[in-house]
Amino acid sequence: MKKKEVVKKKEEFNKIITNCPFIKNYYFVIYIKEKEEENPKFGIAISKKVGNAVIRNKLKRRLRVIIDNNKNLFKKHKDYIIMIKKSCLNASFQELSKNLNELIKENK
Repeated sequence: MKKKEVVKKKEEFNKIITNCPFIKNYYFVIYIKEKEEENPKFGIAISKKVGNAVIRNKLKRRLRVIIDNNKNLFKKHKDYIIMIKKSCLNASFQELSKNLNELIKENK
């Protein structure tokens, strides 16, 4: 993901999480916000309860690669906050990719 494709501000994160609809499955919760700009933005959130910093960063790196490989599935004019659940710890990369793709396709 490029820097311009990332939601960084805490206020923006909280605004999307509290006011926008979400979809979820066993591994992820995705909050989706409509917007006027063309390019989608992504935010990744993971709780400290999931594991130590090494484990959390590993899961975030995996998710970034999955997003980069499947950008065509995400609609334009939207912001996405993807929350990673603890159940991702035991999942393979292919399983995470498959579940995220199914969740995004379900939203269309």
